[in-house]
Amino acid sequence: MSEAPKANAVVGQSGGPTGTINASLAGVIEEVCKHPEIENLYGSIHAVQGVVNENFVDLKNLSISVLEGMAGCSSAALGSSRDKPDEEYCAKILDVFKKRNIRYFFYIGGNDSANTANIVNIMAAEVGYEMRAFHIPKTIDNDLLVTDHCPGYGTAAKFVACALMGDDLDNRALPGIKVDVIMGRHAGFLAAASVLGKQRDDDGPHLVYFPERAVSMDKFLGDVEGVYTKLGRCVVAVSEGIIDTDGITWAEKLAEQKETDAHGNVQLSGTGALADFLTGQIKGKLGAKRVRADTFGYLQRSFVGFQSSVDADEARRCGREAVKFSMNEQSGSVAIKRTGNGDNYAVELVSTELRNVAEKSKTMPDEFINSEGNGVTDAFVEYAMPLTGGLPKTYFLGNYPKV
Repeated sequence: MSEAPKANAVVGQSGGPTGTINASLAGVIEEVCKHPEIENLYGSIHAVQGVVNENFVDLKNLSISVLEGMAGCSSAALGSSRDKPDEEYCAKILDVFKKRNIRYFFYIGGNDSANTANIVNIMAAEVGYEMRAFHIPKTIDNDLLVTDHCPGYGTAAKFVACALMGDDLDNRALPGIKVDVIMGRHAGFLAAASVLGKQRDDDGPHLVYFPERAVSMDKFLGDVEGVYTKLGRCVVAVSEGIIDTDGITWAEKLAEQKETDAHGNVQLSGTGALADFLTGQIKGKLGAKRVRADTFGYLQRSFVGFQSSVDADEARRCGREAVKFSMNEQSGSVAIKRTGNGDNYAVELVSTELRNVAEKSKTMPDEFINSEGNGVTDAFVEYAMPLTGGLPKTYFLGNYPKV
């Protein structure tokens, strides 16, 4: 590997905002300032759109107070984009890089962001332009390959867990059936996090459904009825991407107009259709009177003041390591490797090739899902609990000895 070039750098945030994507940005900024090889650090407003439009801000002169405040704030401080650049789009990006002498490209996002960095890096190599492109992982879906878990997931998992803790207490106070629809197109990691706050044997959610396991309406209603008969109430967590036994998502079947994004994905979040459908089935076929539902939608991504301390620390470390790696490597994606669990939870950061992450995704492993396909195992709880940074304790006096 040749000596790190003296040139400029650009950083962008792509895809859905999270609770810790700004922590990764802060890590990039503070580490860049330690390396004289990088003369200017441009922040691209709205990701790749900002690059092709040369809509940049100077990130090297941020005050410490602004840097730290931003690191603790949710959403994407630079703005984001859902654009999926093809080769023509990436050629425009490369033209701007050449014009501005940008040879370091740090892109915070999911697998599509890794693919963008990979395409730009390959195109630069083909024309002999030295580039160092690094992808910094981010997604609340927790579905990137190689990395043990994704920055952003721990904070979203904390939000979902706490929301279900409160929802379960509400359901105890006024018993009935409650359905919560949670993000997760192809992976059920976030819906699974709904169980992390359970502290009593009869705490909800009592049932959890994932995209990884098809479920028929008869099975769903039978599960709900069984819990409701036993406890007199039932709390259900459902991934937005759950599928029927024919392999088609219930949300797609319900969509009157299949709105898609730039990646061809049918819109699943931001609509209450699935929640309304499920509650309608429960009311109509089980005869339950008090049936309610919530669609968490976009609240899970950028809820302010709810960062997991563990997640924020790891996200920031990922930003720093991307810059460090760029001093010695041509390109890559930062990945988290778990080295300890439980009270000894620890991680180390490694670099993997962009092509190992680009346009690929993972789902929940079998050992995280119970045999009935409607709940999680202890293995999942052991995996996910450390990422939340800890959860509050709840109280219910109805289980205390009667007098």
